[in-house]
Amino acid sequence: MTTHAPAAPDAAAATPVRSRALALAVLCAGMLMIVLDGSIVTVALPAIQNDLHFSPADLTWTVNAYLIAFGGLLLLAGRLGDLIGRKRVFVAGLALFTAASLLCALATGQGMLIAARFLQGVGGAMASSVSLGMIVTLFPEPGERGRAIGAFSFVGAAGASIGQVLGDVLTQALSWHWIFLINLPLGLAAALLAVRVLESERGPGLRAGADALGAALITAALMLGIYTIVGTGAHGWASARTLGLGALSLALLAAFLFRQARAAQPLLPLRMFRSRSVSGANAVQILTISGMFAFQILVALYMQQVLGYGAAATGLAMLPAAVAIGAVSLLLSARLSARFGERAVLLAGLAALVVALGLLTRLPSDADYAAHLLPTMLLIGGGGLVLSALAVLGMSGAGPEDAGTASGLFNTSQQVGGALGVAVLTTLADGRTGALLAAGHSAPDALTGGFRLAFAVAAGLLAVALVLAAVVLRPTARN
Repeated sequence: MTTHAPAAPDAAAATPVRSRALALAVLCAGMLMIVLDGSIVTVALPAIQNDLHFSPADLTWTVNAYLIAFGGLLLLAGRLGDLIGRKRVFVAGLALFTAASLLCALATGQGMLIAARFLQGVGGAMASSVSLGMIVTLFPEPGERGRAIGAFSFVGAAGASIGQVLGDVLTQALSWHWIFLINLPLGLAAALLAVRVLESERGPGLRAGADALGAALITAALMLGIYTIVGTGAHGWASARTLGLGALSLALLAAFLFRQARAAQPLLPLRMFRSRSVSGANAVQILTISGMFAFQILVALYMQQVLGYGAAATGLAMLPAAVAIGAVSLLLSARLSARFGERAVLLAGLAALVVALGLLTRLPSDADYAAHLLPTMLLIGGGGLVLSALAVLGMSGAGPEDAGTASGLFNTSQQVGGALGVAVLTTLADGRTGALLAAGHSAPDALTGGFRLAFAVAAGLLAVALVLAAVVLRPTARN
């Protein structure tokens, strides 16, 4: 039998089905708001730059400030959920994210916007870090849990595509301030509903696991690591700054692990990594998300810079991928997992993604959407199998007392993979494009050549993830 995340069966069984469905809807709504915000902001960056007079270098901090806070605090927020109650952390995160969104909308200067974006990252980390833990607790039965995680994964995938279209519409029809104001009704409604429909949990309290030194070490390590990665575009991978900060980040991480091995009440119990499913799923996720960001970011850039698509047209062109992921997540993932096991479903999904990214390595500079891009959009539906299966496997070694920590760890590996993927693949694409331009190629051909190289590396990362999943993750049997 598959080892699944132990939950609180009595509490889940006592919760009516309708109430659990409402709770899932609230968790998905919170996820949708956070994902929408990320893609909407990206689309609106030119308008923000013009209005607040950002330099190109300073403009990146409207994104980096959010990423550093979000990725750096996921693990700590997840552990706090275990200690003081995941509902409390989730509601507080939604409230902070919503309030910070209002500050972003009211920003009249660069410093205020960047500070508000950092606060958004803190709120987003709090809400996101405990969501999977609450889903696992709410749905202890494997089939129900698979469907719930499938719905949660679909919301994340759909939100990214919807955000691109919505961001362009709001920015052009109104102003960039509205991309943040739209979070107010969503956030307030989600927070109020969360108070009413989510089950309250009484954690053991901060004294049961308030490893202050460990919290400081891991937060500093993750924030510094992400800061280093996002700065490679401006400073390069081999610069003294990148190497020095990277080494310091790794030293802080090593100190954190040393502390966790000896602390009486560790922030991250290392026993969780004894589970091959947990360790393997998080490693596979880092590789997978790194590769998939080539699809989300670089395909969008290719359509805009080479094919001349606008932001709204790009979002619509990528919508089939979101629909494919949603259909697979909601209609197939749970059923296939129940019959064949999460490992088999994960391998099938990764194989589809390898083919999808492999097709992009042959893109011409004058691609026809139906012939060259649509097949990849449909094959990306394999992500619906991958995301759901990874979420189940990544939570499989967590007991009720560790569900928030496992959820925070899973989300942290996702953020690290995304940051690494964007930094590495865009650097490779830019380097190749520059070399081709220097060799006399036209701009469209040079850009296409750069994107092709990035897609090839992304396909390679997904192929490594496929091999790792086949070797490390144990086969699962079903009755």
